[in-house]
Formats: sequence, structure tokens, C-alpha cells
Amino acid sequence: MIIRTATEDDWPAIWPFWRDIVEDGETYAYPLGATSETARGWWFDGSHVVVATEDTTEDTTEDSRVLGSAKMGPNRPGRGAHVGTASFMVAPEARGRGVGRRLGEHMVDWHREQGFAGIQFNAVVETNTAAVRLWQDLGFEVVGTVPRAFETPSRGRVGLHVMYLELD
Repeated sequence: MIIRTATEDDWPAIWPFWRDIVEDGETYAYPLGATSETARGWWFDGSHVVVATEDTTEDTTEDSRVLGSAKMGPNRPGRGAHVGTASFMVAPEARGRGVGRRLGEHMVDWHREQGFAGIQFNAVVETNTAAVRLWQDLGFEVVGTVPRAFETPSRGRVGLHVMYLELD
């Protein structure tokens, strides 16, 4: 598996799992029913976007299978730009294979290399226990939880964690 900078040509491989994850309604607050064009705009919104692929070298082929994607960059503009943030999506068929961990490790390294002071996740759904556990394994702390701030189809309203990793 390699992680490389995504291009617009990767979107057709990202879109199916992006759409399915958002429409599932358990982890992301993107509006339901987004078109591919609208969703691509949200994902490639000026952030640094990467994909994890099954390739073993940077020389990709048309047969390259995208396993997941992440976007990262400043959490806020201006005086908040020294703190980064990121979002992640892993294709359902690639879960349990370490894709999220590899993307997470890459994201932490990227933020360090770019000189960010820390990384803040604004809205980690508390019932997304695999994600919460992964971020904690990578050193993130839950610094607060907004109660009942996210509505899931399966559990109703649940909390959103704000998680933080100090990089300085």
C-alpha cells in the first residue's frame, strides 16, 4: 500500500465510498443527496488530498485500486491556521486492513512537516468507536464532547468529540 497525493482523476474511485459513507449517516455531517460534482468540490476544497492505494510503487497504473482517502490542511484561516485538521474515508471492502491507520500516520507526519503546532478534529462522532480508538492510539485526546450534536439514523442524537494532538 502506498499513500500519494490525489488528483482529480482519482475522484471516480473515491466517489462511490464517499457517497455510501455519507448516505449511511453514521459518521459525517455532509448533506445527504450530494451530486458527485458537489462532493468533489467539498473533498478537493483547497485541502491537501491523498489516496491510499494497493500499489507498491509511486508508478501508478490504471488498475490502481483506491482503498481510502484523506484531506488535510489548516483547521481555521488566519490566526488559527497554525492548527491543522483532516477528514478520512476508507472504502468498506478495505476496512480492517490498516488503511485508516496508514492514512492517519501519514496525516500526522504531513502536519509536522508543514510546521503545524497541532491537529484538531472538530467533530468525531462518539459512536464511531473505531475512529476514536485509532486517534487515541495516535496520541489524540478528547478535549471535549458536544452532547447530542450529531443525529444518526441508528442511534438518534449522539455526542461529537473535539480531539486534539499537540505537535510542538
